[in-house]
Amino acid sequence: MKVKRYIASTSREALRQVKEELGEDAVILSNRKIRNGVEIMALADSEMSNLVREETPPPSLPSFAKQYESQNEFAASEVYSKKTFENDLQQPLPPVNETISATFARDIIAEIQAMRNTLEDQMATVAWGNFTQRRPDKVKLLKILLDSGFSPLLVRHLIGKLSDELDFEQSLKQATSILTTNLRTAASDDMIEQGGVYALVGPTGVGKTTTTAKLAARCVMRHGADKVALLTTDSYRIGGHEQLRIYGQLLGIPVRNIKDTEDLQLTLSELRNKHMVLIDTVGMSQRDRMVMQQIAMFRDCGVEVKRILMLSATCNGKTLDEIISAYQESGISGCIITKVDEAASLGVVLDAAIRRKLLLHYVANGQKVPEDIHVAHSRYLLHRAFKSTSKDSAFTLQDAEFALIMATKGEAGTMQDFDKSFAGLAYD
Repeated sequence: MKVKRYIASTSREALRQVKEELGEDAVILSNRKIRNGVEIMALADSEMSNLVREETPPPSLPSFAKQYESQNEFAASEVYSKKTFENDLQQPLPPVNETISATFARDIIAEIQAMRNTLEDQMATVAWGNFTQRRPDKVKLLKILLDSGFSPLLVRHLIGKLSDELDFEQSLKQATSILTTNLRTAASDDMIEQGGVYALVGPTGVGKTTTTAKLAARCVMRHGADKVALLTTDSYRIGGHEQLRIYGQLLGIPVRNIKDTEDLQLTLSELRNKHMVLIDTVGMSQRDRMVMQQIAMFRDCGVEVKRILMLSATCNGKTLDEIISAYQESGISGCIITKVDEAASLGVVLDAAIRRKLLLHYVANGQKVPEDIHVAHSRYLLHRAFKSTSKDSAFTLQDAEFALIMATKGEAGTMQDFDKSFAGLAYD
């Protein structure tokens, strides 16, 4: 058997040499690239008969040369050597551009999410349209609640709990009853009656100093000046300590300045026979790290200091949620709502108190001491909230805009999620 070797610059040139010397029926044994070009090992068709026994009929082979003519110059032969096959397997795959792949994947995910959001919004809008046709009474109530300042989260949950059998008046009555039940208010003057050590905490400008003086005046009228003491940690604000000292002189009660935990512990020990000790604290942002230092000072002083969170009725909902989150985690005994006289709507702050399950002690509605502070009554506050709606405000939603608020699922999630958030609410 004579196997011949042909070398050329290209496969096409090597095949031409094979056909010229061995004929059209030559058998290609291997085809591989070498340094100088291409190497083809070929065998004449007549030589193949020597490899087969005489009784075995010769196989009918196709013309390999013709097949190679129709392929490009890098095509592999039908008869492929094991070595060439293994060499090909060891060749590295072309590198993948990871940056392009990651960017492409993000773009695809973003497009899918956008399509999903669009579909959800369209379906929710259709559902809202059906709801407005089927339950116009609930839609009317929904608008009143939103215009009063209550959050879409609470309103959606509340509307979902109302029976479809109720008309508008009945629905309004039931909704008011549910809100009244869940707006927790303390018993009449319970702080003054119980006594103890109270620290009024909250952001700057919420009215802590004035409210401290108002509570002190109520306690003096009930128990006498010798049973009340005032403390302040406000050494940062110009005139803050002096303002409380003036109130103390008018009421005939002592006012002391507190510097640190040790000073607070010593002072409270000296004042242990007082019926009520009120602490006016320095105002600070809910995002300030000093909030945690303030909490630690009251926690480590060795005496139970009940912290009362001051909430301004003029704050927006997001700010109130931030303030409550900053203080509630470490425990607060309740809250006092201030600046009720300045607020365009009470629904926002009442909504926050309901959702965060705060105990409401008092509401303050002015600067006069001690007149402008009152025990909180849930039914009266909700009545005020519903009366404060204004159709002329730029923030009042028009009919077409309610669909955007109520039909979109948004971050709040499904009604199942609402039920988890309001697991503690009462509906009886």
